[in-house]
Amino acid sequence: MKVTIALTDDALYTSVKVRAAVSGRAIRDIVEEALAMWLERAEDEEDLRASADALEEYRITGGVEADAYFQRLVAEGRVTYDADPT
Repeated sequence: MKVTIALTDDALYTSVKVRAAVSGRAIRDIVEEALAMWLERAEDEEDLRASADALEEYRITGGVEADAYFQRLVAEGRVTYDADPT
């Protein structure tokens, strides 16, 4: 897919163009890499927020530790536990 990007900062464009030439890479490859990194960082930040929200909910509702939760499920017969998974 083709996209045209108009940069308003001439110095930025010049710097990217020089760095691309020095590294032997195309500007489009650098832009693609930067966009992928930006999306990954946004997803990581979203995951961190979701984790913090879940932890806060756990604290507010008085949640139980995972081990205790799973032991209760086994005791209630809702799941089975095989001590020897082989």
